[in-house]
Order: sequence, then structure tokens, then C-alpha cells
Amino acid sequence: MNEDALFSFEKLRVYEVAQALVKDIYQLQKKFPDEEKYGLGDQVRRAAVSIVANIAEGSGRTSPKEKSRFIEIAFGSMTEVFCELQLACDLGYIPKEQFEELRPRFTETAKLLSGLRNSLSKSLECKG
Repeated sequence: MNEDALFSFEKLRVYEVAQALVKDIYQLQKKFPDEEKYGLGDQVRRAAVSIVANIAEGSGRTSPKEKSRFIEIAFGSMTEVFCELQLACDLGYIPKEQFEELRPRFTETAKLLSGLRNSLSKSLECKG
């Protein structure tokens, strides 16, 4: 792929990691019982997509303050998905082992989102 054709968010490590996490979440959500496909399952999918969508949308903003806000939203969506998958595990919808296999991906995504937000905050301090 031509590097010049990439959107700025496609070059971010956090976007790559979060996108892989979302793919894994979608696969895990397929294990939910049929009666939860449009309940908790739908909520998990929406929140998971929100992680990468907010990273992408934030990267398209011009001010560091706006970029930072979208990264905060992405972080919130990520913690929401983690909570929902914990609940799904507790309800027996997904195997605990598979949920625990995703924990390091959540941790890595959280660290990368926090790092990006901190970097944006520092650029705000420099301007202020």
C-alpha cells in the first residue's frame, strides 16, 4: 500500500492494536446465545466499533484539545466493552479462558490510548 494514500490514523500504532482487538471482540461475541445477539451482543459490537471510530475521527480534528477528547471517548468505549465482556463471561455466554486471553490486548490498547492522550495534553501545555 502506498504510504501517501493512508489517512493519518492508519499510521498510528494504537489504531492497529485497537482494530485487531475489535476483530477479536467480534469473534468472541459470536459465541453469545441467540437471544443476546440484539441485546448485550449488539451493545458490545457498537462499543467496540466506537473504539476505532473515535481514534479515526479524532485524528481528523485540527486542535489537540479536540483530538484528545476523541481519544478519551475511545478509552471509555474500550472500558465499556471490557465490562460488557466480563458480564458475558459471568453469565456463561463466553468462556472465561477466551475472555482472559483478550485482557493483554485491552491493556495494550489502554496504554497506547493513554500515551496518545498524554502526548496531546503536552502539546496543549506548550501552546498555553
